[in-house]
Amino acid sequence: MAIIPLYPIAFAMHIIERKVAYDGHYKLSQLQVQDGAEVLKRERFEPGTAVAALVKHTGTGQYILTRQYRIGPEDELVELAAGMVDGDEEPQTAIRREIHEELGYEVEHLEQIARILPSPGTSAEVITIFYAEVSRQTGAGGGLAEESEKIEPVYFSADELARAHFEDAKTIIAVQWARLRETSR
Repeated sequence: MAIIPLYPIAFAMHIIERKVAYDGHYKLSQLQVQDGAEVLKRERFEPGTAVAALVKHTGTGQYILTRQYRIGPEDELVELAAGMVDGDEEPQTAIRREIHEELGYEVEHLEQIARILPSPGTSAEVITIFYAEVSRQTGAGGGLAEESEKIEPVYFSADELARAHFEDAKTIIAVQWARLRETSR
Protein backbone atom coordinates (compact mmCIF):
# COMPACT_ATOMS: atom_id res chain seq x y z
CA MET A 1 0.00 0.00 0.00
CA ALA A 2 1.37 3.39 -1.02
CA ILE A 3 1.66 6.06 1.65
CA ILE A 4 0.56 9.48 0.47
CA PRO A 5 2.48 12.23 2.26
CA LEU A 6 0.40 14.84 4.04
CA TYR A 7 2.33 17.60 2.26
CA PRO A 8 3.43 16.43 -1.21
CA ILE A 9 6.42 17.82 -3.06
CA ALA A 10 6.41 21.62 -3.06
CA PHE A 11 4.68 23.32 -5.97
CA ALA A 12 6.75 25.53 -8.23
CA MET A 13 3.91 28.03 -8.54
CA HIS A 14 4.63 31.61 -7.52
CA ILE A 15 3.21 35.07 -8.03
CA ILE A 16 5.09 37.10 -10.64
CA GLU A 17 2.83 40.17 -10.78
CA ARG A 18 0.24 41.71 -8.49
CA LYS A 19 -2.08 44.64 -9.28
CA VAL A 20 -4.85 46.10 -7.17
CA ALA A 21 -7.99 45.93 -9.32
CA TYR A 22 -10.32 47.43 -6.73
CA ASP A 23 -9.67 49.15 -3.40
CA GLY A 24 -12.95 50.01 -1.69
CA HIS A 25 -14.53 48.58 1.45
CA TYR A 26 -12.55 45.47 0.51
CA LYS A 27 -9.69 44.92 -1.91
CA LEU A 28 -9.46 42.78 -5.03
CA SER A 29 -6.07 41.98 -6.58
CA GLN A 30 -5.28 40.61 -10.01
CA LEU A 31 -2.39 38.17 -9.93
CA GLN A 32 -0.22 36.54 -12.54
CA VAL A 33 0.96 33.17 -11.29
CA GLN A 34 3.89 31.32 -12.84
CA ASP A 35 3.15 27.60 -13.07
CA GLY A 36 6.12 26.05 -14.84
CA ALA A 37 6.03 27.41 -18.40
CA GLU A 38 2.43 28.61 -18.03
CA VAL A 39 1.32 31.98 -16.65
CA LEU A 40 -2.14 31.97 -15.03
CA LYS A 41 -4.29 35.03 -14.36
CA ARG A 42 -6.24 34.93 -11.10
CA GLU A 43 -8.20 37.32 -8.89
CA ARG A 44 -7.80 37.28 -5.13
CA PHE A 45 -10.33 38.76 -2.72
CA GLU A 46 -8.52 40.46 0.18
CA PRO A 47 -11.00 41.29 2.93
CA GLY A 48 -8.41 41.40 5.72
CA THR A 49 -7.99 39.50 8.96
CA ALA A 50 -11.12 38.72 10.95
CA VAL A 51 -11.99 37.46 14.42
CA ALA A 52 -15.10 35.75 15.75
CA ALA A 53 -16.20 34.33 19.09
CA LEU A 54 -18.71 31.94 20.52
CA VAL A 55 -19.76 33.86 23.63
CA LYS A 56 -21.09 32.11 26.73
CA HIS A 57 -22.69 33.92 29.66
CA THR A 58 -21.35 32.18 32.76
CA GLY A 59 -24.21 33.38 34.96
CA THR A 60 -27.05 32.05 32.79
CA GLY A 61 -25.19 29.31 30.92
CA GLN A 62 -26.57 30.70 27.65
CA TYR A 63 -24.61 31.21 24.47
CA ILE A 64 -24.97 34.65 22.90
CA LEU A 65 -24.81 34.95 19.13
CA THR A 66 -25.71 37.85 16.87
CA ARG A 67 -28.37 38.47 14.24
CA GLN A 68 -27.64 40.98 11.50
CA TYR A 69 -28.13 41.59 7.80
CA ARG A 70 -25.28 40.22 5.67
CA ILE A 71 -24.55 41.35 2.12
CA GLY A 72 -23.28 37.93 0.90
CA PRO A 73 -26.54 35.98 1.33
CA GLU A 74 -28.63 39.18 1.15
CA ASP A 75 -30.42 38.15 4.32
CA GLU A 76 -30.19 38.22 8.10
CA LEU A 77 -27.93 35.59 9.64
CA VAL A 78 -27.48 34.30 13.16
CA GLU A 79 -23.75 33.93 13.69
CA LEU A 80 -20.88 34.49 16.08
CA ALA A 81 -19.94 37.96 17.24
CA ALA A 82 -17.26 38.94 14.73
CA GLY A 83 -15.31 41.73 13.14
CA MET A 84 -12.08 42.84 11.57
CA VAL A 85 -8.64 43.22 13.11
CA ASP A 86 -7.60 46.89 12.87
CA GLY A 87 -4.03 47.53 11.67
CA ASP A 88 -1.45 45.92 13.96
CA GLU A 89 -4.05 45.01 16.58
CA GLU A 90 -3.73 41.52 18.09
CA PRO A 91 -6.66 39.14 17.37
CA GLN A 92 -7.35 38.78 21.13
CA THR A 93 -7.67 42.56 21.46
CA ALA A 94 -9.88 42.79 18.38
CA ILE A 95 -12.35 40.14 19.55
CA ARG A 96 -12.63 41.72 23.01
CA ARG A 97 -13.45 45.04 21.29
CA GLU A 98 -15.97 43.40 18.93
CA ILE A 99 -17.77 41.56 21.75
CA HIS A 100 -18.14 44.84 23.62
CA GLU A 101 -19.32 46.74 20.52
CA GLU A 102 -21.78 44.05 19.41
CA LEU A 103 -23.02 42.59 22.71
CA GLY A 104 -21.94 45.09 25.38
CA TYR A 105 -20.00 42.55 27.48
CA GLU A 106 -16.52 42.56 28.98
CA VAL A 107 -14.64 39.32 28.29
CA GLU A 108 -13.52 37.42 31.40
CA HIS A 109 -12.05 34.33 29.74
CA LEU A 110 -10.86 33.89 26.18
CA GLU A 111 -9.45 30.85 24.40
CA GLN A 112 -8.66 30.26 20.78
CA ILE A 113 -10.63 27.52 19.00
CA ALA A 114 -9.10 27.69 15.52
CA ARG A 115 -7.45 29.85 12.89
CA ILE A 116 -9.10 29.17 9.52
CA LEU A 117 -8.82 30.05 5.83
CA PRO A 118 -12.50 30.01 4.81
CA SER A 119 -11.94 29.99 1.04
CA PRO A 120 -8.21 29.70 0.21
CA GLY A 121 -8.78 29.14 -3.50
CA THR A 122 -10.01 32.70 -4.01
CA SER A 123 -9.57 34.68 -0.81
CA ALA A 124 -6.75 35.85 1.45
CA GLU A 125 -9.13 36.03 4.43
CA VAL A 126 -7.97 34.57 7.75
CA ILE A 127 -10.41 34.19 10.65
CA THR A 128 -9.35 33.44 14.22
CA ILE A 129 -12.23 31.84 16.12
CA PHE A 130 -12.42 32.14 19.90
CA TYR A 131 -14.53 30.94 22.79
CA ALA A 132 -15.29 33.76 25.25
CA GLU A 133 -16.91 33.77 28.67
CA VAL A 134 -18.75 36.84 29.91
CA SER A 135 -21.00 37.81 32.81
CA ARG A 136 -20.72 41.58 33.12
CA GLN A 137 -22.54 43.78 30.62
CA THR A 138 -21.07 47.29 30.64
CA GLY A 139 -22.39 48.64 27.34
CA ALA A 140 -25.47 48.66 25.15
CA GLY A 141 -24.06 46.49 22.36
CA GLY A 142 -25.85 46.54 19.03
CA GLY A 143 -22.80 47.52 16.99
CA LEU A 144 -21.44 50.90 16.00
CA ALA A 145 -23.68 53.48 14.33
CA GLU A 146 -20.69 54.88 12.38
CA GLU A 147 -20.23 51.40 10.86
CA SER A 148 -23.99 51.19 10.08
CA GLU A 149 -24.27 48.10 12.28
CA LYS A 150 -27.64 46.95 13.56
CA ILE A 151 -26.88 43.88 15.63
CA GLU A 152 -29.32 41.98 17.83
CA PRO A 153 -28.21 39.43 20.44
CA VAL A 154 -29.71 35.93 20.15
CA TYR A 155 -29.60 33.62 23.19
CA PHE A 156 -29.32 29.81 23.12
CA SER A 157 -29.15 27.18 25.81
CA ALA A 158 -26.54 24.47 25.16
CA ASP A 159 -29.30 22.14 23.91
CA GLU A 160 -30.81 24.80 21.64
CA LEU A 161 -27.38 25.63 20.24
CA ALA A 162 -26.69 21.94 19.51
CA ARG A 163 -30.02 21.61 17.62
CA ALA A 164 -29.89 24.92 15.76
CA HIS A 165 -29.15 25.09 12.04
CA PHE A 166 -26.44 27.52 10.96
CA GLU A 167 -25.14 28.30 7.48
CA ASP A 168 -22.10 30.37 8.44
CA ALA A 169 -18.89 28.28 8.44
CA LYS A 170 -17.19 29.95 11.40
CA THR A 171 -20.34 29.49 13.48
CA ILE A 172 -20.63 25.82 12.52
CA ILE A 173 -17.00 25.25 13.55
CA ALA A 174 -17.48 26.95 16.93
CA VAL A 175 -20.78 25.17 17.65
CA GLN A 176 -19.24 21.78 16.86
CA TRP A 177 -16.31 22.65 19.14
CA ALA A 178 -18.79 23.52 21.93
CA ARG A 179 -20.73 20.28 21.41
CA LEU A 180 -17.53 18.24 21.66
CA ARG A 181 -16.50 20.21 24.75
CA GLU A 182 -19.86 19.61 26.44
CA THR A 183 -19.86 15.87 25.72
CA SER A 184 -16.30 15.41 26.97
CA ARG A 185 -17.18 16.77 30.42
